Amino acid sequence: MADQNNQQQNNYIQTEDKPEEVLEERTHVETYWGRIWRRFTKNRLSRAGLLIVGFMVLLSLFAPFFSPFDHTNTELRRAYHPPYEINFIDEEGNFHLRPFTYSMEQTLDPETWARIYEPDTSEKHYIHFFVRDWEYEVLGLFELDWHLFGVPEAGNYHMFGTDSLGRDMLSRIIYGSRVSIVVGIFGALVTIIVGTTVGTISGFFGGAVDMLLQRLTELIQMFPQLPLWMALSAAIPADWPAMWVFMGIVMLFALITWTFLGREVRGKVLSYRDSEFVRAAEIMGAGPAYLIVRHIVPNVLTHIIVVGTVTVPQLIIAESALSFLGLGIQPPMISWGVLLDDASTLEAISQYPWLMIPGVFILVTVLGFNFLGDGLRDAVDPYSDEG
Repeated sequence: MADQNNQQQNNYIQTEDKPEEVLEERTHVETYWGRIWRRFTKNRLSRAGLLIVGFMVLLSLFAPFFSPFDHTNTELRRAYHPPYEINFIDEEGNFHLRPFTYSMEQTLDPETWARIYEPDTSEKHYIHFFVRDWEYEVLGLFELDWHLFGVPEAGNYHMFGTDSLGRDMLSRIIYGSRVSIVVGIFGALVTIIVGTTVGTISGFFGGAVDMLLQRLTELIQMFPQLPLWMALSAAIPADWPAMWVFMGIVMLFALITWTFLGREVRGKVLSYRDSEFVRAAEIMGAGPAYLIVRHIVPNVLTHIIVVGTVTVPQLIIAESALSFLGLGIQPPMISWGVLLDDASTLEAISQYPWLMIPGVFILVTVLGFNFLGDGLRDAVDPYSDEG
């Protein structure tokens, strides 16, 4: 018993000598953003969404590196060429560590005059990684000629087939991701800026300002989105340069979608406007701009981020729909919607089904952003299940 008392007394003395070190070892204060990240990473779907979005953004940023061909090169004799098969086992049953493909021999059906492609198994063409081919600019900074993969011996390998002009579909899909994803991200950024500004001003000042802004918001929300997008996009002059059309589409999407975020931000600001910490800062002489920037907007920031991630897939679908109908992005600029326009007929779908592959990329990207947005929403919600 005496030994136990002595031990407790020694522990007490050691604790008194180094209180800060003991407290640091025994306690761990979790920050707000650390808590959000912990809750976010516990959700498998949110992690999958983050990986998908990260991969798609990386694919769009370095599109030339991932593209085996220049997306503008045409080869009419290879028009509507079906996808090549990737093989590891040859005709003799031998396994090869390096994937390879066979050349495709083209013949014509004497009755229907349709192209028929059959593999020529007499010669193998191995797929090489990190090959050197046509030159391109990396983010407009310097030139490079390295590509992720290619078939140097054969000179052609179309994993997703070709289009009506013999252009490689995989390369065009990768380049099309630049426009589709950038439209979604930039449109969401403009939506966040406009919606946050209008919602904050409306909720903070109230009165006649709130009445005017809310009636404007309701006026825009009265019209169905898709018909309104179609009507406004049809008003964009056809003789505008491709970049002007691109910026017009981005601003068009932001002009319509900001209203939903504006309403939600207004409700959040109204709840924080009469809170104790805002009133205390106001009594101490803080002005409206200081209160908005330092106290109100930071508390609404997490909700804004969540709404922004959910807005991106909506804009990607909207751009693809308008471009599919011929009212959005116009050639020579390409997007996933422009590529899907080639598969707009039953004949194309039945004879050339690989033209619908851009729709798979749209689906995967939209799911990725939705998983990411749902994960962020659950992570910032203090009442969600910790699991």
